[in-house]
Amino acid sequence: MTATLFSPLAVGPYELAHRVVMAPLTRMRASQPGNVPSAMNAEYYAQRASMGGLIISEGSQISPAGQGMPATPGIHTPEQIAGWKAVTEAVHAKRGRIFLQLWHVGRISHSSHQPGGGLPFAPSAIAASGHAFTAAFERVPFETPQAIDTDLMPLLIEVYGQAAANAKAAGFDGVEIHGANGYLIEQFLQARTNQRTDQYGGSIENRTRLLLEVIEEVSGVWGSDRVGVRLSPFGIANDSGEDDPLRLYGHIIRELDRLHLAYLHLIEPRASGAGQAEVDHKNVPSAAELFRPAWSGTLIAAGNFKPETAEVALAAGHADAIAFGRLFIANPDLPERIRRGASLNPYHRTTFYGGGTEGYTDYPTLDAREAAE
Repeated sequence: MTATLFSPLAVGPYELAHRVVMAPLTRMRASQPGNVPSAMNAEYYAQRASMGGLIISEGSQISPAGQGMPATPGIHTPEQIAGWKAVTEAVHAKRGRIFLQLWHVGRISHSSHQPGGGLPFAPSAIAASGHAFTAAFERVPFETPQAIDTDLMPLLIEVYGQAAANAKAAGFDGVEIHGANGYLIEQFLQARTNQRTDQYGGSIENRTRLLLEVIEEVSGVWGSDRVGVRLSPFGIANDSGEDDPLRLYGHIIRELDRLHLAYLHLIEPRASGAGQAEVDHKNVPSAAELFRPAWSGTLIAAGNFKPETAEVALAAGHADAIAFGRLFIANPDLPERIRRGASLNPYHRTTFYGGGTEGYTDYPTLDAREAAE
């Protein structure tokens, strides 16, 4: 039977009622001080929870050193765990499922975010082109990071494991490891950002080592069937990019396929950089279509999908579920709107990052709009 957006789907141990997934979306609205999720954040996620649907949370730094943008939530203090627990309870009250995205930005940080004001850490001391967000919401050129010492790699992996344990304490249903968009794990994966000569650099096998060790650590907390991984094989966000992506990501995905993960989450290249501007890169390959043969599990695709193009991807078997980002920002009841063929609220890019309720919890639902008419 051909899958549709409203066919049920098993994701790890969970049975989803539909395949409209909320993508992880950085919104920079954690309460200060402490980067703690607040009641406003709980309301935002509860608005977007649907019975039997899956939400992947915004990226949450696994440690203070992992932060790269102001007012992004963490998952490394008791206060943050308590804040996230209110979020997961609100989502579960709507009978939704929610995974936490584990995030470390690596070189895409700034010393203003780092403990003691030191330089960010990365695989190699190579600065990204472009501009960082400072703790004061200013944009400044990226700094040249420090290369992580080999002796510190086990500690980094333990930090991922502790963050995974904190996510479990906060009531999440699972975790997603962020290995995309030019952040730390992707920096290790790609040759242009990883020029190490130890066991974490050089060959594709070595560059993949950190991702696999993090998965092993996190799976020890959750079980592999509650762990997802997000990759962007053809992405260019945050000065990322790989000269031979088919070879690198073909190897990675074949390795991941052995691990019985909850899902693989692939970002389509036409959406790379979409958080910063309106983009729709033309004449680019489909990551989901190309790598589907190497992946036997549940595959979530994300990137500039509309309801009609999502249905095409599912019908073709290129993906099992579709993650929507900007459409979910503007339409808290997105699955129901798609189900009913209703019109969609337009999103307002100027309110994506930072601020309060405007552009966050004030988008109307379809029922509210119809009641006002």
